[in-house]
Amino acid sequence: MSAGALALTIVAAIVFGTIAFALVAVRRLPSDPQQYIVGGRSLGAVLMWVLMGGEIYTTFTFLGVAGWAYGHGAEAYYTMAYGAVAYTFGYFLLPAVWRFGNARKLLTIGDFFAHRYASVRFGALIGLGMACLEALNVTVQLTGLQILLAIAGYGSLYALQAVLIAFGLTIVFVFSAGLAGMAWASIVKDVLMLVCALGVGIAVPALFFGSPAAMLARAMDAHPASFVVGAFFAPQGKLWFITTVALTGLGYFMSAGSFAAIYAAKSEDAVRRNAMFLPLYGILVVPIFFAGYTALLVAPGLPAGPAADSAYLHLMQRAVPVPLVAIVCAAGCLAALVPSAARILAAASLVSKNVLGDVFGIARGDVQRVWVTRLLVVAVASLALLLWLNLRASLVDLLLYVYNGVTQLVPGVFFGLFWRRISLWPVAIGLVTGELVAASLTLHPQPALLHGTNPGFCALAINAAVTVGLALVMKPARALDVPA
Repeated sequence: MSAGALALTIVAAIVFGTIAFALVAVRRLPSDPQQYIVGGRSLGAVLMWVLMGGEIYTTFTFLGVAGWAYGHGAEAYYTMAYGAVAYTFGYFLLPAVWRFGNARKLLTIGDFFAHRYASVRFGALIGLGMACLEALNVTVQLTGLQILLAIAGYGSLYALQAVLIAFGLTIVFVFSAGLAGMAWASIVKDVLMLVCALGVGIAVPALFFGSPAAMLARAMDAHPASFVVGAFFAPQGKLWFITTVALTGLGYFMSAGSFAAIYAAKSEDAVRRNAMFLPLYGILVVPIFFAGYTALLVAPGLPAGPAADSAYLHLMQRAVPVPLVAIVCAAGCLAALVPSAARILAAASLVSKNVLGDVFGIARGDVQRVWVTRLLVVAVASLALLLWLNLRASLVDLLLYVYNGVTQLVPGVFFGLFWRRISLWPVAIGLVTGELVAASLTLHPQPALLHGTNPGFCALAINAAVTVGLALVMKPARALDVPA
């Protein structure tokens, strides 16, 4: 058997085995919207921990962090820093989200806005916008999946075909398993990612330089600039670092999948403990930095993008046995497929509940809603695949816009939970303003105006200022549903 055939067989066995394990784990669970979309609101701290970690730590962790270390150096350290902001913010915010959602039996992030601001149409607009952003986010995972399968094929595989097969398998998985199944699949995915990340971070530097410490010493001598963040106002300098950490930390839990996971918790304590345990996932990031720096020393000069992202995996192809390369690639594939499944389900749930159900009165019963959501899983997945096939050249811009766009929900969520005066129009106008500014600065950068500031952070600051200003000058509306 050739190296490519052996590696792909191992990858397929691990991926199929993980999906089978998850399906068996949920085979006796009822099929209703509460179970399918939010796991029956029964997830304890451990399952919630792996579910949220499974969505947050994806192929960007497995490939993108190494690529950033390779191409940007110390600027990539923001991926370690923003967790401290996110988990501290989440420790106080997420229990409030859970209380609000549990008391009203909410299913989606669109439900939060619909109930808090007394407008099903606002909830539907949030739901439709978030569904589109989640579909765009899946395209990033598909690119990572293609890179990993190409590595596993040792040059013998037409990766596009493999991606189509793997993505079809993901659709079947989402269609059948629901949120609880994804939580069980995340257990396998996270254990495998942790083992492989630690193994890669130790083995790759050791193979070429004797140890990670020796590799870091060589890298500091050869590329000292890669260990220092740039001047304060420089592009991607210190101001960019600070504002990027703030932006990503505040917006960390604003995705549709994160809200579904919060609603799925069985208690407020489970949500709070989850925020305490999630920092452990930061262990995954550090060894991937080591792999990226090793690739910079051994194979310098690669352009930014897939070549830099996958450089350390090419080094592994040269230096370690085929089965070990296959296991690492399988871990990376699960890091693409499990988060993709969660995002597809979240996007389909938003459309079925907040758009079709609340606005048009379609499929409001339990059985009908589950089946409409399942059909929309296929539709959302097809949209994501179509976007990936046609927009791969602009994935970096897409990913930036997705995160900048999602983070604009922070004022609406935060003020909605903790400020009774806030009402629909200040939040809606602030949100639209923030989205327009984020889109404008992302598509048409203004370095002379921003002086290195993250454009999404500028948009968020303007969004918050508009929201607060309008809330103070407008007569407060009588909201139909405010936090208890």
